Amino acid sequence: MPSANVLTGYGPPETLRWQEVRRLEPPAGQIRMRVRAAGVGPTDLAIRRGNLKEVFALASDAVLGFEAAGVVDALGDGVDGVAVGDEVAAWLPGLGGYGEYALASAWTIKPPGVSFVEAAALPASVEAAVGVLGQLGIVQGETLLILGGAGSVGIIATQLAVARNATVIAAANPRDRGLLRELGATPVPYGERLVEQVREITPRVDAVMDAAGRGALPAAIELAGGSERVITLSDPRAQELGVRLSAATPDRAPRAVDEGMALLAAGTLRMKQRRELPLHEAAEAHRLLESGETHDKVVLSAP
Repeated sequence: MPSANVLTGYGPPETLRWQEVRRLEPPAGQIRMRVRAAGVGPTDLAIRRGNLKEVFALASDAVLGFEAAGVVDALGDGVDGVAVGDEVAAWLPGLGGYGEYALASAWTIKPPGVSFVEAAALPASVEAAVGVLGQLGIVQGETLLILGGAGSVGIIATQLAVARNATVIAAANPRDRGLLRELGATPVPYGERLVEQVREITPRVDAVMDAAGRGALPAAIELAGGSERVITLSDPRAQELGVRLSAATPDRAPRAVDEGMALLAAGTLRMKQRRELPLHEAAEAHRLLESGETHDKVVLSAP
């Protein structure tokens, strides 16, 4: 029987347990992949804690993981353009990446020059970055504030927004100032003076992407002059504050992974530094991220 990191209940990282699960059979239009690597993101942590119950109502044997890369193992009826043995990366809106096998309804062929770990670190972040930039309607000449500018989503969103000739202000830890400047953003630190520090640069921003969920939505609303163009990916106070919580859906950015993989293969897309852990250690990955012991993108890697 295959195994996976199963979310046995909402709570601390220990609720993720490596155990046997039923074998997945791909339905029509889907593939099954043998997972070689799976990305771990901040939304995974929020789901595990139960912060996003209203958006993600999970079954008792749920397997987290929005992104994975691996080798195609089986095809459902009607699948074409891919064959058993092909190396692919997939964004998984239905979750499931933290296991030995995962099902996917959309996938991208992994270029030979991109490793499984790199490929697994891309899908959820690039989908969220492209999706939220589209929902915010960012255009040339506008000013975008990104909360969590040095995170996995923020780094990609910064590069894409700069490429659209938008002005990007990125809130992040002071240690990431150099990186953000290299990417074309103006960095500012988090904290009580966030509004003041942003206003030293500009009196008002056109839109805010909250890729961190660290409680800065009131400041974001103040800086944007309202909540209309403020979107968060994971802040549980979103509804209370009238802010849109953007959830992963198949139609949010359907071409994002294809486009991101092409940029990655060409060497023109920079991603967050990665740290690898064994596939069965999802609980440890969550603990490391939640405790602040690592600031890298964590990827679970199979032998």
